[in-house]
Amino acid sequence: MTAKSAFSEDEWSLIAEGPATAGMIVIRADRGGTFQETWALTRAYVDARQQLGESELLDEIVSAKPEFDRHRYHSDDQLRSGGLQRIADAVALLRVRATPEELSDYGEFVLAVATRVARAHQEQEGQEMSPAEQAALDEIRAQVGVAT
Repeated sequence: MTAKSAFSEDEWSLIAEGPATAGMIVIRADRGGTFQETWALTRAYVDARQQLGESELLDEIVSAKPEFDRHRYHSDDQLRSGGLQRIADAVALLRVRATPEELSDYGEFVLAVATRVARAHQEQEGQEMSPAEQAALDEIRAQVGVAT
Protein backbone atom coordinates (compact mmCIF):
# COMPACT_ATOMS: atom_id res chain seq x y z
CA MET A 1 0.00 0.00 0.00
CA THR A 2 1.21 3.46 -0.87
CA ALA A 3 0.93 6.13 1.82
CA LYS A 4 1.22 9.90 1.85
CA SER A 5 4.74 9.50 3.25
CA ALA A 6 5.88 8.07 -0.12
CA PHE A 7 5.49 11.53 -1.70
CA SER A 8 7.07 14.94 -1.27
CA GLU A 9 4.81 17.75 -0.06
CA ASP A 10 4.39 19.10 -3.61
CA GLU A 11 3.69 15.64 -5.01
CA TRP A 12 1.09 14.96 -2.35
CA SER A 13 -0.57 18.31 -2.99
CA LEU A 14 -0.83 17.42 -6.68
CA ILE A 15 -2.46 14.08 -5.86
CA ALA A 16 -4.76 15.44 -3.16
CA GLU A 17 -6.02 18.26 -5.42
CA GLY A 18 -7.10 15.91 -8.22
CA PRO A 19 -10.61 15.02 -7.03
CA ALA A 20 -11.54 18.58 -6.01
CA THR A 21 -10.08 19.97 -9.22
CA ALA A 22 -12.18 17.54 -11.24
CA GLY A 23 -15.27 18.65 -9.33
CA MET A 24 -14.48 22.32 -9.90
CA ILE A 25 -13.98 21.72 -13.63
CA VAL A 26 -17.50 20.28 -13.77
CA ILE A 27 -18.97 23.05 -11.62
CA ARG A 28 -17.52 25.69 -13.93
CA ALA A 29 -18.30 23.83 -17.16
CA ASP A 30 -21.50 25.79 -17.69
CA ARG A 31 -20.01 29.15 -16.72
CA GLY A 32 -21.60 28.94 -13.37
CA GLY A 33 -22.20 26.48 -10.72
CA THR A 34 -24.92 26.10 -8.24
CA PHE A 35 -24.91 25.81 -4.51
CA GLN A 36 -26.04 22.20 -4.93
CA GLU A 37 -22.99 21.40 -7.07
CA THR A 38 -20.62 23.02 -4.60
CA TRP A 39 -22.20 21.12 -1.70
CA ALA A 40 -22.08 17.93 -3.76
CA LEU A 41 -18.32 18.33 -4.16
CA THR A 42 -17.82 18.16 -0.42
CA ARG A 43 -20.37 15.39 0.10
CA ALA A 44 -18.94 13.39 -2.80
CA TYR A 45 -15.74 12.77 -0.86
CA VAL A 46 -17.61 10.75 1.73
CA ASP A 47 -19.95 9.01 -0.67
CA ALA A 48 -17.42 8.20 -3.39
CA ARG A 49 -14.95 6.83 -0.88
CA GLN A 50 -17.56 4.43 0.51
CA GLN A 51 -18.02 2.93 -2.96
CA LEU A 52 -14.39 1.90 -3.34
CA GLY A 53 -12.32 -0.83 -1.78
CA GLU A 54 -9.84 -0.31 1.00
CA SER A 55 -7.02 2.00 0.04
CA GLU A 56 -4.58 3.73 2.36
CA LEU A 57 -3.92 6.27 -0.38
CA LEU A 58 -7.61 7.24 -0.68
CA ASP A 59 -8.08 7.13 3.07
CA GLU A 60 -5.43 9.80 3.41
CA ILE A 61 -6.92 11.92 0.63
CA VAL A 62 -10.42 11.91 2.11
CA SER A 63 -9.27 12.30 5.71
CA ALA A 64 -8.72 16.00 4.98
CA LYS A 65 -11.15 18.46 3.46
CA PRO A 66 -11.04 18.70 -0.34
CA GLU A 67 -7.99 20.67 -1.48
CA PHE A 68 -8.30 23.21 -4.26
CA ASP A 69 -6.21 26.34 -4.86
CA ARG A 70 -8.86 28.74 -6.19
CA HIS A 71 -6.20 31.38 -6.85
CA ARG A 72 -4.24 29.19 -9.26
CA TYR A 73 -6.63 29.68 -12.16
CA HIS A 74 -7.83 33.08 -13.38
CA SER A 75 -10.50 31.90 -15.79
CA ASP A 76 -12.69 28.90 -16.47
CA ASP A 77 -10.53 28.06 -19.49
CA GLN A 78 -7.39 28.08 -17.35
CA LEU A 79 -9.14 25.89 -14.78
CA ARG A 80 -10.13 23.40 -17.44
CA SER A 81 -6.81 23.17 -19.25
CA GLY A 82 -4.56 23.60 -16.21
CA GLY A 83 -6.73 21.42 -14.01
CA LEU A 84 -6.85 18.60 -16.53
CA GLN A 85 -3.07 18.79 -16.85
CA ARG A 86 -2.61 18.60 -13.08
CA ILE A 87 -4.93 15.61 -12.92
CA ALA A 88 -2.89 13.95 -15.69
CA ASP A 89 0.32 14.76 -13.81
CA ALA A 90 -1.08 13.21 -10.61
CA VAL A 91 -2.05 10.07 -12.51
CA ALA A 92 1.42 9.89 -14.10
CA LEU A 93 3.03 10.17 -10.67
CA LEU A 94 0.80 7.47 -9.25
CA ARG A 95 1.52 5.24 -12.23
CA VAL A 96 5.17 5.25 -11.09
CA ARG A 97 4.75 5.17 -7.32
CA ALA A 98 1.48 3.40 -6.53
CA THR A 99 0.15 -0.06 -7.17
CA PRO A 100 -2.05 -0.65 -10.23
CA GLU A 101 -5.03 -1.10 -7.88
CA GLU A 102 -4.35 2.22 -6.16
CA LEU A 103 -4.01 3.96 -9.51
CA SER A 104 -7.33 2.49 -10.61
CA ASP A 105 -9.00 3.42 -7.31
CA TYR A 106 -7.69 6.98 -7.58
CA GLY A 107 -9.02 7.36 -11.14
CA GLU A 108 -12.39 5.95 -10.14
CA PHE A 109 -12.52 8.26 -7.11
CA VAL A 110 -11.69 11.38 -9.15
CA LEU A 111 -14.35 10.45 -11.70
CA ALA A 112 -16.91 9.58 -9.00
CA VAL A 113 -16.46 13.00 -7.37
CA ALA A 114 -16.85 14.78 -10.72
CA THR A 115 -19.90 12.69 -11.64
CA ARG A 116 -21.58 13.37 -8.31
CA VAL A 117 -21.09 17.09 -8.87
CA ALA A 118 -22.49 16.90 -12.41
CA ARG A 119 -25.61 15.14 -11.15
CA ALA A 120 -26.18 17.53 -8.24
CA HIS A 121 -29.11 19.21 -9.94
CA GLN A 122 -31.20 18.55 -12.99
CA GLU A 123 -30.55 20.63 -16.03
CA GLN A 124 -33.14 22.13 -18.31
CA GLU A 125 -35.63 19.75 -19.88
CA GLY A 126 -34.97 17.17 -17.15
CA GLN A 127 -31.47 16.26 -18.34
CA GLU A 128 -29.30 14.59 -15.74
CA MET A 129 -26.38 16.82 -16.72
CA SER A 130 -25.67 19.46 -19.33
CA PRO A 131 -23.70 18.72 -22.50
CA ALA A 132 -20.88 20.91 -21.14
CA GLU A 133 -20.77 18.91 -17.91
CA GLN A 134 -20.75 15.65 -19.89
CA ALA A 135 -17.88 16.95 -22.03
CA ALA A 136 -15.95 17.88 -18.89
CA LEU A 137 -16.55 14.39 -17.46
CA ASP A 138 -15.34 12.81 -20.69
CA GLU A 139 -12.13 14.86 -20.53
CA ILE A 140 -11.58 13.95 -16.88
CA ARG A 141 -12.25 10.27 -17.68
CA ALA A 142 -9.57 10.43 -20.40
CA GLN A 143 -7.03 11.89 -17.97
CA VAL A 144 -7.59 9.29 -15.26
CA GLY A 145 -7.87 6.33 -17.62
CA VAL A 146 -11.24 5.04 -16.45
CA ALA A 147 -13.22 3.21 -19.12
CA THR A 148 -16.81 4.16 -19.80
